[in-house]
Amino acid sequence: MRKIIYYVHTSLDGHIDGPGGAFDWPLLGPELAAYSDSLQERADTFLYGRVVWDMMAGYWPDVESISDDPHDLAFAPVWRRTPKIVFSRTLEQPEGNVRVIGGDLAEEVGALKRSPGKDLLLFGGSTLAAALTELGLIDEYHIVVHPVVLGGGRPLFLQGKERLSLRFVESRSFDARTVLLRYERPAE
Repeated sequence: MRKIIYYVHTSLDGHIDGPGGAFDWPLLGPELAAYSDSLQERADTFLYGRVVWDMMAGYWPDVESISDDPHDLAFAPVWRRTPKIVFSRTLEQPEGNVRVIGGDLAEEVGALKRSPGKDLLLFGGSTLAAALTELGLIDEYHIVVHPVVLGGGRPLFLQGKERLSLRFVESRSFDARTVLLRYERPAE
């Protein structure tokens, strides 16, 4: 069965974006970029909630005209060719290699996990991650903590209905700046 890997950046005070949606604070050094690349190699489908999708779709299709960062330039073709699924009830069908799912989350994601293929990589966001966590559908949590206190914004974890206990797998630092905390959902 395919796994869902939740890959997210957070501030030291537990926010995935700053006040007003600011996302100019995560810095991707060479070691963190290499780690991101290794996660992307495990997956054959990228998953997004609507808010993160809008951010990604506004950047990656034409990134070569916006950025000269080596990681951006290397990831852009990967992003364009990799199938993407956006979970939204309001998004019209976007262009490109994108599918929109707006139906029953448990049923749709369960079917995705049972289908053949590599793992599914969920990028950022807290609303979709909270819903999938509540359903017990996220298998791995890869949380990168950045040395910034944002003082507000969307929290990493939205308040759930029940306590969530995870199994610690590893921690490591990247670029003498960020820390990865990796957890798995315990086997039932």
